[in-house]
Amino acid sequence: MSKNGIKVLDCTMRDGGYYNNWDFPKAVVESYVSAMSSAGIDIIEIGLRSLKNTSFKGAYAYCTDDFLSTLAVPEPIKLGVMINGAEIVGLDEQESVLKKLFPNHADDSPVDLVRIACHVHEFNEALPACAWLKERGFLVGFNLMQVAEREKEEVEALALSASRYDIDALYFADSMGSMTPQKTAEIISWFRTYWKGEMGVHTHDNMGLALSNTLTAIENGITWIDSTVTGMGRGPGNARTEEVAIEISDLRKATVNLVPLMELIRTYFQPLKNECGWGTNPYYYLSGKYGIHPTYIQEMLSDKRFSEEDILAAIEHLRVKGGKKFSVNSLNATRDFYHSEAKGYWFPETIINGRPVLIIGAGSSVEAHRNALELFIQKNKPVVIALNTQSTISESMIDLRVASHPVRLLADCDIHSKLPQPLVTPLSQLPSDIVDSIGDKDVFDFGIKIQANSFELGRTSAVVPNSLVISYALALAASGKATRIYLAGFDGFGAGDNRTHEMQRVFSLFNSSVSIDVTSITNTEYDIPSESVYGL
Repeated sequence: MSKNGIKVLDCTMRDGGYYNNWDFPKAVVESYVSAMSSAGIDIIEIGLRSLKNTSFKGAYAYCTDDFLSTLAVPEPIKLGVMINGAEIVGLDEQESVLKKLFPNHADDSPVDLVRIACHVHEFNEALPACAWLKERGFLVGFNLMQVAEREKEEVEALALSASRYDIDALYFADSMGSMTPQKTAEIISWFRTYWKGEMGVHTHDNMGLALSNTLTAIENGITWIDSTVTGMGRGPGNARTEEVAIEISDLRKATVNLVPLMELIRTYFQPLKNECGWGTNPYYYLSGKYGIHPTYIQEMLSDKRFSEEDILAAIEHLRVKGGKKFSVNSLNATRDFYHSEAKGYWFPETIINGRPVLIIGAGSSVEAHRNALELFIQKNKPVVIALNTQSTISESMIDLRVASHPVRLLADCDIHSKLPQPLVTPLSQLPSDIVDSIGDKDVFDFGIKIQANSFELGRTSAVVPNSLVISYALALAASGKATRIYLAGFDGFGAGDNRTHEMQRVFSLFNSSVSIDVTSITNTEYDIPSESVYGL
């Protein structure tokens, strides 16, 4: 087909609905539909059609005929909806589900196009829906997900199955955002072994290649193109409609009016993007490079418990263990680096035994009360333990530094090499590249094992509930037989922050497991005993 036969499908209302529960303001949708017409868009996929109703979602999660009939869609734009293949390949008889989803013939429905999103394992069972929908006058498309991770023989088998049905557009989606232009062309050639009909592509922008992959697909005969306004979509998002419209207008040698679209981006979509944060970044780039499901990145970025080093460590874990399918359990496991039995060779008693311990955190209260803290140290002679590279108080007053997060250690190795204190870390359990990076640093090897809801103390190692460095430091102090543990710089992150809740669980579990008093001597949000450093 010639380049003038390209169809641009904007699926902003469907793919972007994950950020606002498909609850778009009516005035915005009216402006959006008008802007799509001015920008030369051929098809609007206005949302999903579904029978699932377990929580509130807006109208664009269901897109009933009654609702869609209230929208004014200018000619010649066609209106499409997407259904999930999982809803028609389950236990219910397929035809009865389809009748509920599409009670009206296409002639009596605002919907022109139905697209079915399928995982590879659902495809063959979902294909008969095409015949049923075609008989009722709908255009039918299939979106095959996670195809970029499949071998040539598998893709050819999918194409052969599709060739037995009258599909208007056979799409493949770059679900992991891992495709390159070369891979895009290769996958198209595999499909073309048996599929001779029209094809479409849905690209993701993990590595900033969504537009490049889209244009490569066009050069290789693809005629259906997906995009969203500002790339709005889960995680790194998609090819951007405003850019696709420019490229396609050049190919068509046609003039389009982008003013309404750009105005809508300025007034609605860009502020929403600033708030929700879709779009590519280095984490999404790595997820695309290693074929990791982008939902992992999206979930970690929205969960403040995950620091930068946590996210990088999780990506490395998923790269090795596999992360093509999102799993909450797999995500939680990425923060627990020490599953095997703890190994350690240093006895904390040699320094701590019978003395109080002061653990210095990174909160701003340390700087605010630095003089008082230094006087407290001079007077009470505690063993002073600083977390990671925190250096607010005088270096001469810090006895030990503790660090347990592998990626944080790797990032801080140069700083640690210049700091005068011994470093306490589970050296025997660290990867060789981290051990090498520490170099000739004076290191005390105290072992660690992660086990949920546990504080168990040994002489040279401990079992702790998570990978937080405060858990490691508390266990170290207790294993060393501290008489009391003081905290400074544990201010908290705000009542609604997940990090605050996680830290509180650590303190509560330690208090119930270990018979050593823990007291904050600077201001803190945590529910722990508190005294003022100025009165001690």
